[in-house]
Amino acid sequence: MSDATTPTASDGPTTTDTAPAAPTTPVAAGTAIAGTAIVEGAATAKRKPMPAWMQSKKIQPIISLILLIAVWWAATSANLINSLYLPSPQAVWHAFIEANSCRPASAGSSRIVCGEQQYFLWQHLVVSLERIGIGMLLGIIVGVLVGFLLAEIGWLNRIILPYINFIRALPPLGYIGLLIVWFGIGDTTKIWLLFLAAFPPIVLATVDGINGVNRDRVNSALSLGASRPKAFLFVVFPSALPSIMNGIRLAVGFAWTTVVAAELNNGIPGIGALAYLSGTELNTPLTIACIFVIGIAALLLDWLILGITHLVTPWVGKE
Repeated sequence: MSDATTPTASDGPTTTDTAPAAPTTPVAAGTAIAGTAIVEGAATAKRKPMPAWMQSKKIQPIISLILLIAVWWAATSANLINSLYLPSPQAVWHAFIEANSCRPASAGSSRIVCGEQQYFLWQHLVVSLERIGIGMLLGIIVGVLVGFLLAEIGWLNRIILPYINFIRALPPLGYIGLLIVWFGIGDTTKIWLLFLAAFPPIVLATVDGINGVNRDRVNSALSLGASRPKAFLFVVFPSALPSIMNGIRLAVGFAWTTVVAAELNNGIPGIGALAYLSGTELNTPLTIACIFVIGIAALLLDWLILGITHLVTPWVGKE
């Protein structure tokens, strides 16, 4: 037998030659978080908060308008764009003032001319508003009545509503020639065109409003002894009124955008016709002045409709 002996646990642990472990540097637990906080704090310190007056919802649109005019003025002052295509703000303002005042017809002339096309600019605007007012009034009266009939009579709805959608889809220039053949080039054609632009959205909004009325309210009124006319007047109509007012708001927008097409033929006086004629005469400052007047008038009309809507439907949003 061999004299070699097998080591056992009693002989002690076996040792091996190993390289010593590299020393490690202890890291504080909050070092990374603290570093991140310092970076974020420095970034926050660099970002200065906006002044309170710049955060106002009423001031911000004014600031954007000022910036737009400043960019416009800078581009025209630097002659980056030909003045025929984009005149300066001063030229547009001068054209606006001239269109609302009297002046000599030419240098050294004794003949005095007032406004543009023998009318002041505000007179052109008033005439256009009168045409839109008549067309909208007819559209509201006829549109609401037709909408009520279509909402209450199913078979009539199925017959008539497709034609109303057909008229709604037609652009005004598509049938203005036919209206001129029928009614001539006077104001009758223009009023018809504005009426046809306003009529379909009012009808559709009225139908949607009546169809959306909660029938439990109507049945409750009838069960309490109200007659059908009273239930219609005091339950159905008020419930459908918010939708009708939204339709009138859309109709006013459609009619106002149609005013230029309505006044293309024999539209003087009229703001749409003045904008068109000044463009054909390459009087760009006056054209842009007319565009601004049309746009501002549209905003004022929209705010007026919104005010009337809040006045006649004060319960909306409070139910």
